[in-house]
Amino acid sequence: MVTALRATIAFVLLAGFYVLVAAVLGAAVLVDVAAVQHITAGSVKIAIVLTLAALALLRGLILVNRRGNQVEPGVAVGREDEPVLWQTVEELATRVGTRPPDEIRLVAEVNAAVSEDTSWMGLLAGRRTMYVGLPLLMTLTVDEMRAVLGHELGHYSGAHTRLGAPVYRGRIAVLAAVRSLENHPFIQKLFSLYARLFLRVSLAVSRRQELEADRFAAAVASREAAGNALRKVHGTADVWNLYMERYVGMTGMAGSRPADLFGGFRALVDVHRAEIAQADGAGEETSPYDSHPSLPQRLVAIAALEDVSHVGNPRPASALLRDPALTANAVEQTFWTDEALTLRPLPWEEMVAQGMYMGLNDEAVQDLSVAGQRIVGGPAPSLDAALEALARGQAAALHEELVRLDWRVSPDLVAKVLARAIEGVLIRNGKARWTLSWTGPATLLDAAGKKVDVDEYAARIAADPTQVAGAREWLARMDVSLLPGAGTPGSQQTAVPSP
Repeated sequence: MVTALRATIAFVLLAGFYVLVAAVLGAAVLVDVAAVQHITAGSVKIAIVLTLAALALLRGLILVNRRGNQVEPGVAVGREDEPVLWQTVEELATRVGTRPPDEIRLVAEVNAAVSEDTSWMGLLAGRRTMYVGLPLLMTLTVDEMRAVLGHELGHYSGAHTRLGAPVYRGRIAVLAAVRSLENHPFIQKLFSLYARLFLRVSLAVSRRQELEADRFAAAVASREAAGNALRKVHGTADVWNLYMERYVGMTGMAGSRPADLFGGFRALVDVHRAEIAQADGAGEETSPYDSHPSLPQRLVAIAALEDVSHVGNPRPASALLRDPALTANAVEQTFWTDEALTLRPLPWEEMVAQGMYMGLNDEAVQDLSVAGQRIVGGPAPSLDAALEALARGQAAALHEELVRLDWRVSPDLVAKVLARAIEGVLIRNGKARWTLSWTGPATLLDAAGKKVDVDEYAARIAADPTQVAGAREWLARMDVSLLPGAGTPGSQQTAVPSP
């Protein structure tokens, strides 16, 4: 009852927004007419300002409501493709008391969602689509996945999708109106105040609807499964973000991309399974403008529900798929842009080795070599020229040349670039290699598996010209060439003796 009342208020406020827009446009027309009939400097100025504001407002709304050809994410799977998944969704739809979706799409996101094409401000139902994130199928159990699916179907049962679609588009329109009036502060303030009221009311409705949908999740799968699913969805999202930033973020380096996107994610999940299962949203900040209640709020609400008898199914949720590997490959193709698909697919170990070299070492080797040549001369840039500059006590000159090459000014700039450059020549000459780790950042190791750390040594070389001779001797003992183009990343490794 409370949700319905708030939803009605949200619809009234949305209608009021368009009345406000009409009022501004009407006022602009009236002022323009009055200004023409009684021309004065003040009336013309007011007419111009109000007309420009009305045009900006109108343009913003037209642009935000213009619908282009939207490409649906992921892969659509029919009943013949994924019969068990479809049977599960249809069974749960019956239990929830709603019509099942017309289409199921598997997506490369840590999310599950439903949408419904509606008309007449959501009064008439249309085509339904359910989106199921493949990463969730890789981390949840069947019971937990049923809770997630039951939650999404609950949005259909409560007519949330029909009510939510126009309100969601209304939010976009309201925000677009505020942005379009940035050059008209007085009118923008009026719309900003209205936008805050509308957003607070409509998002409060959204939060209430999420709690209602959670009741459906617990009803079809048990309180325990619903609570565990919520924890794992939050935990999986954190691991997915880490995966995107630390690992998939290397895509493009050395002209490569990972050959097995979801295989890598599975390996990272295996390391973080305990954290995923124990996610509790501690420290999660809340705001009146949140679309979902916080995780602790949702867990408390679920714990207060009456539990139902349930025969558990602890199998991995991937059991709902006919061929998980084949499905993962199909969804992976939709994850990459056309440009990324042209890159070389490499095993994770190779991509990390080459990606880390290109991201950390390649530029350091090249720029330090160029800086050294500029200072001491020579037929071509080389790291030996940079060492010669240091041997002559010209570290300050190297610093200035590196800054000219777009390195950021820093007291230890030469030492840091020298360390990365030394790592680079060790890698190019097969003495070290960046090694993949799913428990932390990639590590530079030699053939014996010993960590290679030259930061402190590079700092001594940069600070003391007498250290250069020892550095050259150390590199020579390993048969490491300082000439340009010597070696290639990924050459056969040997052990690195201590400098």
